[in-house]
Amino acid sequence: MFSLLQRVVTLWALLGGLLAIVIVLVTAVNVGAFTLDSIVKPFGLYVSALPGYEDFVRLAISVAALSFFPYTQLKKGHVAVDLFVQTFPRWLQSFLDHLWQAFTVVVAFALAYYMWQGMIETKGDNTMTAVLGWQEWPWYFPGVISMILWGLVALGQVLGGKSHG
Repeated sequence: MFSLLQRVVTLWALLGGLLAIVIVLVTAVNVGAFTLDSIVKPFGLYVSALPGYEDFVRLAISVAALSFFPYTQLKKGHVAVDLFVQTFPRWLQSFLDHLWQAFTVVVAFALAYYMWQGMIETKGDNTMTAVLGWQEWPWYFPGVISMILWGLVALGQVLGGKSHG
């Protein structure tokens, strides 16, 4: 079961990576348009930057960034205070690792719950982006999935699931 979770989490991170590439490409086009506009403006020409660029990037970055949390947990790429803990006996290091993994499970599922609540509130408020007029609540859903996957990976690690570190 944990190997299926590993595959799902890896695919989820790859999708987040693709979204990050789209963000970079949209940013490059926007910067290119801005640069071209400054070049042709003296000739009375005008090149528009992408309308709603900030709306898209703000929403897309929130999705892309959170998609990497479960994969980072899977690879144990989270921040650890090894300099201090490495002098402890191995059994204590293991105990502390399991304690923090359990704490991560609680945090991840709590964040999923509160993001879900935020999504419901945002939908109820009919919150929309300023320029594009997009509904914001659907952009919460991938974050909820990311938090659930993060919590499941940490739970699997607490219960003895193997991960590459």
